[in-house]
Amino acid sequence: MDAAFHETLDTGLRALGLAPLVDAGARERLARFADRLLAWNRKVNLTAITDPSEVAEKHLVDSLLLLPLLGGARTVLDVGAGAGLPGVPLACARPGLEVTCCDGVARKVAFVKAVAAELGLDVRARAVRAAGNPFAEGLPRAEAVVSRALAEPDRWVPLGARYLAPGGTLLAMLGREADEARLREVGAASGLALVALDRFVLPRSGAARAVARWRAR
Repeated sequence: MDAAFHETLDTGLRALGLAPLVDAGARERLARFADRLLAWNRKVNLTAITDPSEVAEKHLVDSLLLLPLLGGARTVLDVGAGAGLPGVPLACARPGLEVTCCDGVARKVAFVKAVAAELGLDVRARAVRAAGNPFAEGLPRAEAVVSRALAEPDRWVPLGARYLAPGGTLLAMLGREADEARLREVGAASGLALVALDRFVLPRSGAARAVARWRAR
């Protein structure tokens, strides 16, 4: 990847306090992941973002916002993962994290399988559209279950809650509009308590982000 990619990645990690969590080996894996993402994207449609610097910020830094929010979770289920976002960047940054990515688009699942094998990551990928039945879908219950703009919280929370391991954390990656009172209500309807709503601003683009976290009551 070019110098602008690395500069954007480093700037984003420093600005958001993530730099201590992402060592040199992790940054190398992230760069290789981005390189393979763009190489595959030239042949099959994986992402609309094709500028390396935008990939660094809007895919990688954005995904890594979850790192300090995972706590001690050892397993992650990424629902509607697309090309492995945020699951693969999280696995790049935290070796030993067991990540399962699921998506209904076969070409995206094929990419995740290929890049995980190439980078030696503990990432599994399933070509399935999550509908709330983990056993039938071959999906695990995980200590952290996440979606990145898969659906509005009203739809995501009752769905994602079905995949939580006991004591697990449900996360939703949101845009600028995030109503804390409504998120609290939505969680309560599924037996979950809103733990936090963390807000961020990506430094290069100025794009606003929010991550909501719930746990079982």
